[in-house]
Amino acid sequence: MNMALLTIQQAATYTGLSVYTLYKMVSQRRIPYIKLGRAVRFHPKQLEAWIHQQTVMPMPDKRP
Repeated sequence: MNMALLTIQQAATYTGLSVYTLYKMVSQRRIPYIKLGRAVRFHPKQLEAWIHQQTVMPMPDKRP
């Protein structure tokens, strides 16, 4: 099983969020992450699913 985990810097690039924002979200448990000792890592598929869950759909057009 080859699982390439992302570092915080790689996850920042992947998500478009800053490293600071990611650390803040990790501390608030608002984003899925893996803790390996003191290191924080991210699984790309879990990040993709998380991004998908954050999608806000547009409101339906109310015009007749």
